Amino acid sequence: MRWLASLSIAAALAAWVPILEAAPPPGLAPISGKVIWVDFWASWCVPCRRSFPWMNTMQSKYGPQGLEIIAVNLDKERALADGFLAEVPAQFSLRFDPAGGLAKEFGVQAMPSSYLLAADGTVLASHFGFKTADAADYERAIQEALAAAR
Repeated sequence: MRWLASLSIAAALAAWVPILEAAPPPGLAPISGKVIWVDFWASWCVPCRRSFPWMNTMQSKYGPQGLEIIAVNLDKERALADGFLAEVPAQFSLRFDPAGGLAKEFGVQAMPSSYLLAADGTVLASHFGFKTADAADYERAIQEALAAAR
């Protein structure tokens, strides 16, 4: 419950907010021992079209160091997600959550919503939306999480 309260504050601030306690839901398994970037997205999300190329770059650059990016689609119809992916390919793990159960566990309130999880499953930070201008900050947080996991 404590991390849900933190997520509400994060939504209000629309900025990186540390979350003190959490564990990844089982829907993300298997992720043990990796730094995880979880991104919730939908086919209609315009900022998602900008975030996917960035996530492809991050997965390529930091995957060998222990980063795993998991993008969770929330479209009710799989064909919509597939159409998006045909235009904007993903070079990282995908999950599909048409019922929104996993999104509810994370308290998703905007598209995209991203969460950085430490190797032990603790949620380190979250942000809502994707701003190219903030990409260096997102990458710095990934670098710090990977360094802490070593």
